[in-house]
Amino acid sequence: MNFTPKFLTAAALAAAMSFAIAADPIKIGVAGPFTGGSSSMGVSMRDGVRLATDEINKAGGVLGRQLQLIERDDEAKNERGVQIAQELINKEKVAVTVGYINTGVALASQRFYQEAKIPVMNNVATGSLITHQFDDQPENYIFRNAAHDSIQAPMVVEEAITRRGYKKVAILADSTNYGQLGREDLEKALALKGIKAVAVEKFNIKDVDMTPQLLKAKEAGAEAVLTYGIGPELAQIANGMTKLGWKVPMIGSWTLSMANFIDNAGPGGEGARMPQTFIQEPTTPKRQSFIINYLKTFNPKNARIDSPVSAAQGYDSIYLLAAAIKQAGSTDGPKIKAALEDLKTPVDGVVTSYNKPFTAKDHDAITANIPVFGEVKGSRVVYAYPDDQKKASEVRVKDVNAKGALAVKK
Repeated sequence: MNFTPKFLTAAALAAAMSFAIAADPIKIGVAGPFTGGSSSMGVSMRDGVRLATDEINKAGGVLGRQLQLIERDDEAKNERGVQIAQELINKEKVAVTVGYINTGVALASQRFYQEAKIPVMNNVATGSLITHQFDDQPENYIFRNAAHDSIQAPMVVEEAITRRGYKKVAILADSTNYGQLGREDLEKALALKGIKAVAVEKFNIKDVDMTPQLLKAKEAGAEAVLTYGIGPELAQIANGMTKLGWKVPMIGSWTLSMANFIDNAGPGGEGARMPQTFIQEPTTPKRQSFIINYLKTFNPKNARIDSPVSAAQGYDSIYLLAAAIKQAGSTDGPKIKAALEDLKTPVDGVVTSYNKPFTAKDHDAITANIPVFGEVKGSRVVYAYPDDQKKASEVRVKDVNAKGALAVKK
């Protein structure tokens, strides 16, 4: 009896099944606010992620598989973020997730990934606590490639107090986790300079009248206003100053670069300064290529990326995860985490060159030597200092000894 045909058929079937399994896409969750006041950050991040994914897929994917983005709009709402996390983990079976724009959404949602042992790459949210939320646990699946607030706050204070010589500053921060944690970091950085803010005021999301807060700051003799909030409300601060006829510098966290601050504040926003990991200028070949491809693909208004920082960090987050998956040779969460903590091959990113960006105890890729200062000028963000523009053209890597960051409370 000849068994060869049956044997060949079984072998062919097995080969076909193996190929089908190998060809299954690698699912990557993308969570962020694509509508509402935070959407300029969320959409820019998502588009940066899409651009990187498209490039990787055209080059053959990862492990012979295409990357598939599973995108969800969290609307900047904690409860929506929680629902999305559970859906991406339990229904979509994502291998990893990127995103989180809002600190509160990240802190509410990422615990589900931690429990499922699925890595998360925060690529915009900057609350200092984000990568330390699970320091009491033996393993940590939360990573980030954004400049956390313990880096930004000292930069803001250094700019106001040391570089520009102001002795009296006010703090205006929104009532969210992002705003209030950032306020704490600002007060901590000021204390290290022996200075206490002359006024510390809070406002809510969607507030349109900042007159009470600004009057208290003005009456206290503030020479500058330090901010922690997002674009729409920051614009109301600038507009409120204009109405009061009181113009002092606004210096704040990176969100002063958001398009909906610049556009809504108009002339009142001119001169605002903020830390930036990326400014839309072709200072390196990698940045030039990214900017050209982004503008060509998404055609934003006035050839300006709404949130350049979000777009660049979103783009880099995909390349970091792709490198980890390739090194791990697997989409298994613990193996990807282990690879991220010991990346063997540098990743040439838009923000920086990532050379061993993470360790088992340090899940923040960005250190204090990387961000520079941007300034709103002519309806876009430019380099505030010529030396920073020169610095941005140099290859910079993580410097664990970089000064300027506050100690993160764990």
